[in-house]
Amino acid sequence: MKKIGVGIIGGGLMGREMASAFARWCALMDVEVQPELVAVADLVEDVRNWFRRIPSCTQITGNYQELLANPAVDVVYVAVPHHLHEKLYCDVLAAGKDLFAEKPFGIDLASARRIEAAAKASGRFVRCSSEFPFLPAAQRVMQAATGGKLGRVLEVVSGFHHSSDLDATKPANWKRKSATCGEIGVLGDLGMHACHIPLRLGWKPRRLFAQLQKGHPQRPDGKGGMADCDTWDNALLHCWTEIAGHEVPLRLEMKRMAPGETNSWFIEVLGTESGVRYSTKEPKTLWVFENGKEQFWKKTDLGFGMPFKTVTGGIFEPGFPDMIQQMWAAYLMEREGLLGDRFGCATVEEAVATQEIFAAALESHGQGIVKAL
Repeated sequence: MKKIGVGIIGGGLMGREMASAFARWCALMDVEVQPELVAVADLVEDVRNWFRRIPSCTQITGNYQELLANPAVDVVYVAVPHHLHEKLYCDVLAAGKDLFAEKPFGIDLASARRIEAAAKASGRFVRCSSEFPFLPAAQRVMQAATGGKLGRVLEVVSGFHHSSDLDATKPANWKRKSATCGEIGVLGDLGMHACHIPLRLGWKPRRLFAQLQKGHPQRPDGKGGMADCDTWDNALLHCWTEIAGHEVPLRLEMKRMAPGETNSWFIEVLGTESGVRYSTKEPKTLWVFENGKEQFWKKTDLGFGMPFKTVTGGIFEPGFPDMIQQMWAAYLMEREGLLGDRFGCATVEEAVATQEIFAAALESHGQGIVKAL
């Protein structure tokens, strides 16, 4: 397989997850490229030290500019706080590297549009991280939505819930401050997960009404005091989109304060003739609705039917590390022009479209209006 040198800027939670996906690349059976982690940049020494266990990672630095100057780096994955996106993404592109960016692709819409302009001017290959559509059930939902058997689509619900902000004793971090997370708050944190499949299916909202909610106004600062927290923690976006010439309700849900939810991604598409429903709370189970003289919700257990074949037996269920690996396979294969008809990573245009939705949501909530996009 052709080896692609990868550099990671930001070696925290997601940086380590990506490196782990590379380490088990041999599990993939139908890819023609192989990522090789060659460089990591992070400001924190303890974070950098974790990567010393990876033999191929020969450059470990606290200065990301040194990584960008490394000729062995072909692709750069960047996972840093939102207020740093624009500067680092543009620096990556200016250095002549391809970019695998993290959501939300800038701290706000203006930033996302400047990144988009830099990407187009550079001619580099750029995609944005979004892993949940690579689940077998997510692929089945999209097949159902495009297969012509739903009848007239009546409603769509897509969202991501977890409960990380319920604990008032959890110390504040950068995601709880608008200066670093952005005024969009939870929209930027979780919004791509809710928006990716609807956008890929062409179901961008035409207008929306947003309900945004803040949680605990202060949290421990980790130094014995308290820190102000001013980001939105929950967001409900009641939207209208167009599907096959009809206006259809589309609800997008993003919550960091969802009681009982550890980490749940879900999507539901209901039509007059059929429908599909999936949640990671039941990771193997796909629900399918059938209309007729009698109406039925049927469930089926799905196995390891991922877009890229692996050595894993078909009866087993996939997990988060598998989604990450599939996402990277899609990124690298599309970069080589070999993706074919398989699902691809979130595009620059889709990332900017999410920011357009988020900006409209802020305006809708702030003025109490239905906002057209």
